[in-house]
Amino acid sequence: MANGVIRYWAAAKAAAGVPEEPYAAETVAEALENACTGRDAEFRRVLRRSSFLLDGAPVGARPHASVTLPEGGVLEVLPPFAGG
Repeated sequence: MANGVIRYWAAAKAAAGVPEEPYAAETVAEALENACTGRDAEFRRVLRRSSFLLDGAPVGARPHASVTLPEGGVLEVLPPFAGG
């Protein structure tokens, strides 16, 4: 299990109620599922529409359960931004 940080931007930050929080997970899917604990449906909705960067590299269309998190990694949650 790796430990790192999830960083939220824009609408994801508003839905999470915090700018960042620690993760303890093996995969992106596990980290996001853990982040949903205790949060409302709006948070999940924002996550479904978001893109993700792991240490600055796009996660892209890869299944989140197949993306292993590194120790000390930074997972960024980027919701769609208005205005391009």
